[in-house]
Amino acid sequence: QVQLVESGGGLVQSGGSLRLSCVASGRAFNVYTIGWYRQAPGKERESLASITSGGNTRHADSVKGRFTISRDNAKNTAYLHMNRLQPDDTAVYYCNATSDWDPRFQYWGQGTQVTVSS
Repeated sequence: QVQLVESGGGLVQSGGSLRLSCVASGRAFNVYTIGWYRQAPGKERESLASITSGGNTRHADSVKGRFTISRDNAKNTAYLHMNRLQPDDTAVYYCNATSDWDPRFQYWGQGTQVTVSS
């Protein structure tokens, strides 16, 4: 099992930047793929980015070039660097850990609110 805690959200002006963090418990962090998602009111949860245990990344077209996912296995932490934020980026942002050994085992954090003012 793994527990995830997101942090780093807040209120930022349009064009600003934030760095979200996802701190994971457990000693098996390095065998989980980490993903970042967001959900705005009235919208479906949206996948933003993922990073495998080996460091391979993907980013959704909607945020490619603005958001960057990374991880530091020594710190059991994954990050989402968000640049040039816009009001439509306003959402609750969640991290997810999916086991490389068995993808049926996955865990979610509680989310962190990002609000971008115009």
